[in-house]
Amino acid sequence: METVIRLCALCLTGALLAVLLKRTNPDIALLLALAVCGAALLLLAEPLGQVRDLFTQLLDWGGLPTDLFLPLVKTVGIALVSRTGSDLCRDAGESAMASLVETAGAVTAIMVSLPLFQAAWDMLRGLL
Repeated sequence: METVIRLCALCLTGALLAVLLKRTNPDIALLLALAVCGAALLLLAEPLGQVRDLFTQLLDWGGLPTDLFLPLVKTVGIALVSRTGSDLCRDAGESAMASLVETAGAVTAIMVSLPLFQAAWDMLRGLL
């Protein structure tokens, strides 16, 4: 709960400062947005570590192969990174680059999830 409050305060402060800076110095406003995103990631480091530990425990408990579980986690990470990257590009006024970042995220997510598709296909072939 405290992390969310800190994160919201950081982002709201950064957004207000960016709005004020956009009028006179849009380049600095974009750098401020990047700095706020970096600081937000630092705030999320501990909770993300706890999520990683939980996933590790679930893998050990459930006996799932890492090869099948890891693509799911990677796909979620790719989605978060590509969304943040595309939003930053849009804030900079580069909608074409934002679309490219989204497309690259989708292609990368598909590439990462290929082992899942292969495992599902092998299972279906085994049933036939």
